[in-house]
Amino acid sequence: MNAISKINNITIKQMTSLISPADLRKSLPVTEEMLLTVNDFRRQIANIIHGKDKRILAIVGPCSIHDRKAALEYADKLKDLQDKVSDKMLVVMRVYFEKPRTTIGWRGLITDPRLDGSFDIAEGLHIARGIMIEILEKGLAVGSEILDPIVPQYISDLISWASIGARTTESQVHREISSGLSMPVGFKNSTDGKFEKAINAIRSSNHPHSFIGIDDQGLTSICRTKGNINGHLILRGGDNGPNYHVETIEAVEETLKKMNIAPAMVIDCSHSNSGKKYQRQNRVLTSIIESRNIGHDSIKGFMLESNLFEGNQPIPENLQDLKYGVSITDACISWTNTEQLILQAYKDLNS
Repeated sequence: MNAISKINNITIKQMTSLISPADLRKSLPVTEEMLLTVNDFRRQIANIIHGKDKRILAIVGPCSIHDRKAALEYADKLKDLQDKVSDKMLVVMRVYFEKPRTTIGWRGLITDPRLDGSFDIAEGLHIARGIMIEILEKGLAVGSEILDPIVPQYISDLISWASIGARTTESQVHREISSGLSMPVGFKNSTDGKFEKAINAIRSSNHPHSFIGIDDQGLTSICRTKGNINGHLILRGGDNGPNYHVETIEAVEETLKKMNIAPAMVIDCSHSNSGKKYQRQNRVLTSIIESRNIGHDSIKGFMLESNLFEGNQPIPENLQDLKYGVSITDACISWTNTEQLILQAYKDLNS
């Protein structure tokens, strides 16, 4: 045993080489037409954020993806719905593969694709990229949360809208990464419910940064960014309750204007805005549409946590007992309820 081994990596059990982003893209390629589709979705979303497109974003889908078959069935249904509401709404499917944890728990399909603690991240990346490609082929925009700083190199070419979670909005690393992402990025207010830190994140990501990352070959590199002008706020409530009401919206608008940032926000109908009661997402969406209709066009979109079937479930010891189409993270509304809510919001939304 050499001297360095006595003090270095003493709590590391194992290190395994990982496929490079370039090699993963080579094994799961996308066509030129698909890349143009992603770029067009990004353009449409950016135009909505900046008020050039008067439609509203509907970011809808499972809290997290854990099953390819269920995800693709959901995507088929969502695409049919998108076709019915496309003149007033741009539907983006939530395709979340990473889950932040306050302590421990399942961290998402990329980290643990077999749901059994085997942590085959290489397999997870392969499955995740494949699912995103299949969803994109159906003609849906893909939205996802950016959590691990390395993962975007493997899948970001397929993402049209990204979010930074409440626990990572204050992270300097995530602000730097966001400044180099090629798609619009929403920053959630922190878990205490205050939105000022998220606005600071928007300001930070607007500017160029330099940080350490990896290139397409997986080599450690210095990344120098130009800044992302498509950052915006996501209101998701906090420890003291919801923050989707008109009073908060007006306070956000005033703060953004003072900071010379174009007022733009997406409101999350779930999480603390619904008191973590998935059935209450409908009342949040109703309020969002009402606020928008009375002139708060700073509301550029909403988020719904939805799955094929309502509720959630723990991961069973025997995976054969896993219920199909039911979330294994946050509880979701059912597809039937989702369709009803979206169509009613579409009907109620002023042109």
